[in-house]
Amino acid sequence: MADSFAWATEAFIAGQWRPAADGKRFPVSDPATGAILAEVADCSALDAEAAIDAAHTAFSAWAARPAQNRSAILRRWRDLIVDKADALAAVLTAENGKPLAEARGEILYGASYLEWFAEEALRLNGDVIPSASPNNRILVIKQPVGVCAAITPWNFPNAMLMRKAAAALASGCTLVAKPAEDTPLSGLAVARLADEAGVPAGVFNVVPTSRPAQVGAVMTGDDRVRKISFTGSTGVGKKLLEQSASTVKRASMELGGNAPFLVFADADLDTAVEGAMASKFRNAGQTCVCANRLLVDRSILPEFAQRLADRAAALKVGPGIEDGVEIGPLINEAAVRKVERLVAEARDAGARMSAGGRRHAAGPLFFEPTVLESVTPDMAVVREEIFGPVAPLIGFDTEDEAVRLANDTPFGLAAYVYTRDLGRAFRVGEGLEYGMVGVNEGILSSAAAPFGGVKQSGFGREGSHLGLDDYVNVKYMLMGGLGA
Repeated sequence: MADSFAWATEAFIAGQWRPAADGKRFPVSDPATGAILAEVADCSALDAEAAIDAAHTAFSAWAARPAQNRSAILRRWRDLIVDKADALAAVLTAENGKPLAEARGEILYGASYLEWFAEEALRLNGDVIPSASPNNRILVIKQPVGVCAAITPWNFPNAMLMRKAAAALASGCTLVAKPAEDTPLSGLAVARLADEAGVPAGVFNVVPTSRPAQVGAVMTGDDRVRKISFTGSTGVGKKLLEQSASTVKRASMELGGNAPFLVFADADLDTAVEGAMASKFRNAGQTCVCANRLLVDRSILPEFAQRLADRAAALKVGPGIEDGVEIGPLINEAAVRKVERLVAEARDAGARMSAGGRRHAAGPLFFEPTVLESVTPDMAVVREEIFGPVAPLIGFDTEDEAVRLANDTPFGLAAYVYTRDLGRAFRVGEGLEYGMVGVNEGILSSAAAPFGGVKQSGFGREGSHLGLDDYVNVKYMLMGGLGA
């Protein structure tokens, strides 16, 4: 188990560990074994209001701090997280199920956002714009928007919170975070380290809950919350946007995906198979940017399918804490049932399984790494986001057909292209209606890169030098009376 420091189970509000106002708690379980890990404070609307009160009270002083001071605190927080990476990874694997090596990688990835935005805090520059009048100067400054709310998902419970918190705090905003009910322990663990790093009381608050609609309604309805950042399903994102309309909040939405993985005949097949394995089966396929549809030139489809099936069948499935495990459990029973439904519907419609296709003997929430051939674009497994270790293969004949098939979805988060033709890489990359495109790379997330989608995959960008834009207001000040 993890170091005792990591097992925080109360809400973190105004620098204090608190039970829920009504005393309620909810269980958090290990998806690999079903064992109850902890009973966690079940926050209600009253707790959400208390957290917003704390963030609002702390905002002015935090925003007024020199950027160098905020930067130093974020760096200390980053260093503590890196120092405790093994303990934090154990917590993450326990509540999420992903293999321990993947969990540790997520911890370090999350920490990289603290490092990145600690530096970006020092470069939140404005402008002086020449005026048409010799007596005036146009001054442009950037100021933090205020209290922010973050709603984070269960599939990356550390990294998605760090990505939002680092940008918010670097810009001078304060934050109220609601982690997913399946995985609240990771968010509470980093809150403990934030406190140790010197993040002032009320600047960073965490409200775990099994009543997300109640807490979310407070976050979207309170006028003091000036921005909401959400990572999760498109349906929930739309609801949050509707609720936020009455207070005209700033919003960042990183929503559902349906990533195409295009493999052209001139691609390096070894590289393409490796990329497909990394993109499709990381976190048991439970990532918003994982390959959801694999579109392969028909001339190489049989060989690609065979190689992929062989590799998928060889993956070690089991509890994430076991050595060598590459595929852990799905997050809950509903997730497994969805994957089962999509595979069964595809099979009934004529798809052929060349690997996997059923629950794994490791336990009720484990599913075999699966490769489906003879898949057609109208199947539900192609139209819906799978969120499981299932790779459907579709053949194409021309470049135009590949791009058309790839764009035939309301979603537009990530896409992947494998080709050795530089011209094709540019043509296809620019023609794909997605916010991110990996060319000959199956993993594209980085603190230095702008992460986000288009169409119904959302808007706003996290990471990169653009990552602070959604957390600041641009203020124009006309400075007059400056003539001699």
